[in-house]
Amino acid sequence: MKNIIITGTSRGIGFELVKLFSEAGHNVLALSRNSKPISNLKLKNVTALEFDIADQSEIVKLSAFLQTGMKSVDILINNAGYLVNKPFSEITSEEFKRCYDVNVLGPTSLIKTVIPFMKQDSHVVNISSMGGIQGSVKFPGLSAYSSSKGAIITLTELLAEEYKETGPAFNVLALGSVQTEMLAEAFPGFKAPLSATEMAQYIMDFSLTGNKYYNGKILQVSSTTP
Repeated sequence: MKNIIITGTSRGIGFELVKLFSEAGHNVLALSRNSKPISNLKLKNVTALEFDIADQSEIVKLSAFLQTGMKSVDILINNAGYLVNKPFSEITSEEFKRCYDVNVLGPTSLIKTVIPFMKQDSHVVNISSMGGIQGSVKFPGLSAYSSSKGAIITLTELLAEEYKETGPAFNVLALGSVQTEMLAEAFPGFKAPLSATEMAQYIMDFSLTGNKYYNGKILQVSSTTP
């Protein structure tokens, strides 16, 4: 049994990840602004906490919980994301900042909080997007989202270098389009080639074993463009 922390668990990939890890017998801390979808499932070995990754006071509460509860963390999956699809001329500074708060600054604070509870063979998996890959196809309206996803990629590489002697390992998965609620809200009518459950299975398998083969790496997980 491993101790797993997953963010963004109220729906989509994060929701499916919690179910898969629970079924596999692992201990899961599910973090989301809405804990009810997971709490209502009454899954074995799962604790669901209401948590806003963009709120620094929430980070402090998490630290206290880890000291008295989980005590050690084997895998951290930074899955929570915020996507806004608007022309650059129309996007507000608040929306741009929210993208960076949720997609970059929140995970940064969370990693800093969780690292003291991790071991050398622990694994941090950051979830990015193909839109954040340099040279990939870019789409109008995603200036805030894709640029923030590029930032988390670079952060992952830097942290892997900084912690390469002591651990944990850091890797980032740049996902292509997945059929989630967030995708449907941003791109109504678009049909992705993979379901949230299919992608969650891949992410779970990678988080459990990927650090044996990779550190500081960007894996592009996409069967199509984007």
